[in-house]
Amino acid sequence: MQTSSWQHKISGLIISYVSCVLLIYVTSSAWADTLPMPLALSFTQPALDWESESLPIGNGALGANVMGGINEDILQFAEKTLWTGGPQSKQGYDFGLPPAGSDYPQKLKSIQNQLSEQNQLTPEEVAKVLGRDYQGYGSYQSFASVKMNFFHNEKAIRNYQRSLQLNSAVARVTFTENDVVYKREYFVSYPDQAIVTRICASQKGKIHLNLSMVTAPNRSVNYSQSDQQITLQGVLNDNGLQYASILSFHHKNGKTIQHKNSVEIIGADELWYTVVATTNYRQQYPNYRGTDALSKAQQSQEKLLGLTYENLLTNHENDYRELFSRVTLDLKQQATTLSTPALLAGYQSSNTAEQDRALEVLYFQYGRYLLISSSRAGSLPANLQGVWNQYEHAPWSADYHVNINLQMNYWLADVTNLPETLPPLFDFIDSLVEPGAQTALRLFDAPGWTLLLNTNIWGFTGLIAWPTAFWQPEGAAWMAQHYFEHYRFTLDQDFLTQRAYPVMLGASEFWLSTLQKDQQGNWLISPSYSPEHGNFTAGAAMSQQIIYDLLTNTSEAAGIVGDAENQKRISKVLANLAPGLLIGSWGQLQEWRQDLDDKSSEHRHVSQLYALHPGNQLSPLTTPELAQAALTTLNSRGDGGTGWSKAWKINFWARLLDGDRAHKVLSEQLLHSTLKNLWDNHPPYQIDGNFGATAGIAEMLLQSHLGEIHLLPALPSAWPNGQISGLKARGGITVELAWLNGKLQHAMFNSQHSQIINIRCTDCTDVSQLRDKQGNLITMQKRPDGFNFIAKSGVNYRLLVSSEPLN
Repeated sequence: MQTSSWQHKISGLIISYVSCVLLIYVTSSAWADTLPMPLALSFTQPALDWESESLPIGNGALGANVMGGINEDILQFAEKTLWTGGPQSKQGYDFGLPPAGSDYPQKLKSIQNQLSEQNQLTPEEVAKVLGRDYQGYGSYQSFASVKMNFFHNEKAIRNYQRSLQLNSAVARVTFTENDVVYKREYFVSYPDQAIVTRICASQKGKIHLNLSMVTAPNRSVNYSQSDQQITLQGVLNDNGLQYASILSFHHKNGKTIQHKNSVEIIGADELWYTVVATTNYRQQYPNYRGTDALSKAQQSQEKLLGLTYENLLTNHENDYRELFSRVTLDLKQQATTLSTPALLAGYQSSNTAEQDRALEVLYFQYGRYLLISSSRAGSLPANLQGVWNQYEHAPWSADYHVNINLQMNYWLADVTNLPETLPPLFDFIDSLVEPGAQTALRLFDAPGWTLLLNTNIWGFTGLIAWPTAFWQPEGAAWMAQHYFEHYRFTLDQDFLTQRAYPVMLGASEFWLSTLQKDQQGNWLISPSYSPEHGNFTAGAAMSQQIIYDLLTNTSEAAGIVGDAENQKRISKVLANLAPGLLIGSWGQLQEWRQDLDDKSSEHRHVSQLYALHPGNQLSPLTTPELAQAALTTLNSRGDGGTGWSKAWKINFWARLLDGDRAHKVLSEQLLHSTLKNLWDNHPPYQIDGNFGATAGIAEMLLQSHLGEIHLLPALPSAWPNGQISGLKARGGITVELAWLNGKLQHAMFNSQHSQIINIRCTDCTDVSQLRDKQGNLITMQKRPDGFNFIAKSGVNYRLLVSSEPLN
C-alpha cells in the first residue's frame, strides 16, 4: 500500500513537470511578443508597491497578493478571521455598549428634546452626550508571507510578464534567463481551501530557491520545518487568538537542505506547494472562539494528501469558472498588447476607443472576479479591503461600515449572477442580531435589533465617539434590504420565510418602537444624521427613506408569509411616516427636512438619493418631479469624490436613465480613482468602489427594480454596439441583450419560475417578435413602451426587435 502511494505521487510529479514544460514551450514565443489574452491584468515588471501593483488572488477566506519579484518573491496573505480586539482583548471590550441599566436612554431623550426645540445640533454637541470611547475594537491582520528567494542573474532576465487571468483566477509570472523560460503560477482554491503555487522551468534541474514563512511581530511564533513542510503557529498578543499555517511542498528531483528558518531546494525540475491557514475564531456571540487552530490546519492539510498540482488546478478552475463564466460582456473592444498600467494611463487620451472599451469590460469583470475571490460560503463577508490586507493596523481596521460601504460590496451579487457570494453576508448579519438586540435595549430601551455606523467580526453594534461618523441606527434597516432584494431576485420562499423575514421584522420592531411624532402627526427619526455631513436634525432624508423602505418591504414580506397582524401594524405606521422626499428652494431633493442644502457643496455622500438607488421610491418613470430634483442635486454635487462615491453616482445616473452621464462618472473613476492594478482608490485602497462600479455598469444595461425588466435603460453613446449575457433580473430571470447602433436588436429570457414577465423596451416595434426555442411564436401583450408575456419555467424565449444583422 505504501509503495503504491509513492508510485502515485512520483507519477503525479512527472505528469506535472511534463505539463509545465509543454505549457512553457507552447506559450513562450507568445509571451516574448505580446501580453496576456483579454480579461487579464498584466504587468511587464515585478510589483514594487503592494497596494497599487500586486495581483490579488483569493477564495473568500484567504487572500494573497502576487508581487512576482525575480530573486525575492514575497507572497503575502491574509485570512479573514485573524483580527485583534474582541472579548479577550487586553484592552477590554464591551461591544460599544454602556452597562445594562445605564441612563443612556435618558441621554437620548434629552437630545431628542433639544432637537424639538432647536431643530439642529452640531455633531460635536451630540457626540459629547451620546458618543462613547471604545476599546478593543481591533483590526484585520496580515497572516504571514511566503518568502521565495531565488538565485537568478537579474541582468540576464528578459521577456518578464506578470498577469492575472480573470477567466481562470490564476496569476502567472514568466521570464527568460539564458534561454531558459521560468514560470510561476499562483491561485487560491475554494474547493480545497488552500493557496497553491507552482514553479517550473523549460529545462530540468533549474529550480533553486530558499523557501520560508514569516509573520508580524505582534504575536507569538512557533516555527518548525521538515523536508516537505513548514508550520507556523502562535497566538496574537492582544487577544490570544490562535493562528496556524502549514506550507507543504513537493519537488521533482533535486535535493533539500535544512537551514535555521528556511528550506533550500536545489536542482529541482519543478516545485509546487500548498498553504493552509486557520484561526480558532468562531462566528458566535459572545465568545467568538472555536476549535483549536492547529488542529483545523492539520485537518485542512490532510484533505490535500494525494492531490497532484493538476488535481488542485482542475478543482479550482472548475469551481471558479462555473461562477465567473455566467456573464459575458462584449462592447466590440479591441484585444490589446498594452500592459494594464499603460491601458489605464492611456484611457481617453492615447488609447483608441476600442482600447478604452477593453479597459471598461475588464473593469466590469474584475469587480465580479474580486467578489468571487473575497466572498464565498463559510467565510466572513468582503470587508473594506475585500479579503486582502498587509497591515497590523489596517485603514479603518478593514472593518465593515454600514453607512454605504458593506452594502455597496454586494450590489452586484444578484444582478451579475453571483448568488453564491451572498451567504457570508447573510451569515454575518444573522450573527449581529443578538448583539444588536442588546444595542436596541441598552441605548434605546427598545425591542428588535439595530446597529450603528460600523462593526467588526466581534459583534460590535454600539457607539464610537467620532462626531461625524458615529451615529446611524438605520444601519440594520439598510442591511435588511439585502435580504428582501435577494428574495426578489430569486423568489425563494424558504429563504424569505426562514431567514429574511425574521431579520426584517426584528429591524422593523426597533423602529416601530423608536419613531417620534412631530406636531403635524408625521413619524420621524430623531436624532437623525445625514452621513458625515451637516448637523444633527430630526427626519433627515436618508434616515426617513431607509426606514420607509424597510417598513414597506417588511409589510410586503408579511403579506407573502401570511403574517396579517404585523402587516396591519406596519401599514398603520407607514401611512404617517414621512418618506424623506422633499423638493427644496432651488429645485434640489432636500438632504434634511428643513431646506438647508448648500448649493455649492460637493460632499462625497449624496445620501438624500437613497430613494433613487438602492431604493426604488424615486424614478423618472414613476415620480418625474422627484427625479428632476435628484438630477438637480447630482449636478450640484458634481462628478468627483472618492472612488466609492463615484461608483454610487454611476448607479444614480443609470437609474435616472442618463447613460452618457453614468459613463462620464465611470470614466472619472477610472481616470482619478483607480490604481495600476485596477483596485479602487479612496484613497487609500478600498474595494467598495470596484463592486459599486460593476453594479453600475449592470444598471446601465438592465434594470428590474420597478416590477418590469427595462432593457438597455441607460446605454451610453460610447457603447454603440455590444452584447451581454447572463445578467439576472428580479423574478429569477436570466437575460441576454444585443444592440447595434445604440438600438436593441434581440434579447433572450429564461425564467426560473412560470410567471408573467413585463418588459420595458423603447426600441420594440409592431414587427417585433417573441419566439421560444422551437421557433413557436409567443403571444405578446404590446404597448407603446414594451410588452408582457406568459413565461414557462426553464424555457428560452428570444425577442427579435429588428431583422438588421449584428456586426
